[in-house]
Amino acid sequence: MLIGYARVSTLDQNLDLQLDALRAAGCEKIFTDAASGALKDRPGLQEAIAYARKGDTLVAWKLDRFGRSLKNLIELINSLADRGVGFRSLQESLDTTSSAGKLIFHIFGALAEFERDLIQERTKAGLAAARARGRQGGRRRVMSDADIAMAKTLMANSEISIKDICTKLGVSKATLYRNVPTRR
Repeated sequence: MLIGYARVSTLDQNLDLQLDALRAAGCEKIFTDAASGALKDRPGLQEAIAYARKGDTLVAWKLDRFGRSLKNLIELINSLADRGVGFRSLQESLDTTSSAGKLIFHIFGALAEFERDLIQERTKAGLAAARARGRQGGRRRVMSDADIAMAKTLMANSEISIKDICTKLGVSKATLYRNVPTRR
């Protein structure tokens, strides 16, 4: 059985083109979503996956309508394959129920893994170069050493309230106490 899945990113967009293509491909049951592909929770997709049985094929108009990212697409298609469910993309002419389709899909997966590895290597090299220049990663400190010294001086004077110190330095109480752990 061919099971269709169509998705548009916003409610302003129209599913008609995808639905027509899925019906023309012979889909007997079609599930839809009107949600951003970046969202993890897509009820229509979850229903389509739950509805599919061994020997069925899940059909999408385009790959980007099915998966959020290449990694997510690979995970989804592999989970379908583990259950004996095939996948077809109409626009890319990808069909994992055929040997050639499986090969192309595995090449996509290998390229995605290669790309992830390259990104990790570039990130590590960039961080190492920044450290060599004396820069450290992470969030900028809210209180400078001068602010901490001023806070200690002000906190030593019991006539100045913590609220006034925080206002003068432009920080919250939590930030003040995190950076100046000494209490009155």
